Amino acid sequence: MILLVGAVLLLPSTAHASGARISSGFALSSRDVTAMIQPLPKSVQERILADTEGFFQLVARALDERPDFFLLVDKAHALPPDYVPPDLVSPADYSLSVSRRDVTLRKAIMDAAVQMSRAATADGVTLLFSSGYRSYEDQQSVYRREVETYGQAAADRESAHPGYSQHQLGTAVDFGSITDAFAATRAGKWLALHAEEYGFSLSYPDGFESVTGYRHESWHYRYITRAGTRLQKEYFGDIQQYMLEFLHANRKMLEEKRRSH
Repeated sequence: MILLVGAVLLLPSTAHASGARISSGFALSSRDVTAMIQPLPKSVQERILADTEGFFQLVARALDERPDFFLLVDKAHALPPDYVPPDLVSPADYSLSVSRRDVTLRKAIMDAAVQMSRAATADGVTLLFSSGYRSYEDQQSVYRREVETYGQAAADRESAHPGYSQHQLGTAVDFGSITDAFAATRAGKWLALHAEEYGFSLSYPDGFESVTGYRHESWHYRYITRAGTRLQKEYFGDIQQYMLEFLHANRKMLEEKRRSH
């Protein structure tokens, strides 16, 4: 049984001794876990505490992936202006459909992108890769254009300041028309159902602008690995932002406690 005391969710009393390990893969006490999940919504906390062993098994799998696949880049966390992925390639060279020849993505995610595109094709759907990596300078231009066209307030709901865009990671993709109409297209519907199977996650879901900082973007997916999409869906309410914030805040402790186990 999970206990709710005031605004704090607690593990069952039998496991709440400060030194009791609650995962076979990590030397974590229940107090450690309670502190780690405290910033998360109560529904997410409850899901984690209902299955801590399964949760930390998936966390371990995510930690085995490249850390840069889980970098937190949002309105409060920026990349350096000179951050450039070392392995940019053109999806066109992998026989993927692109809207422009200068669209690039990280080579590290191309196997997953190709598998996803082939699966969509087998279902009669074409995935058009319309935007990928953007440099700091590219994002400056995009943001400036948005402000000039729509005004500051509207621009800030859908365009990141330079340095604060997931696109600078080279692992985020805009598909199709890059408009609200994309959600109702065959490609938009296919991605909503299947992108997670290939490690791609919708970054800005409908109804979570207060959490992500951006309005719904049905076309914007980020590669976070298959372990990441499973972890996100099964324990974080299928919200990428919650999972990335958790890993950002707790990665150091998790790695230390895993080594000490």
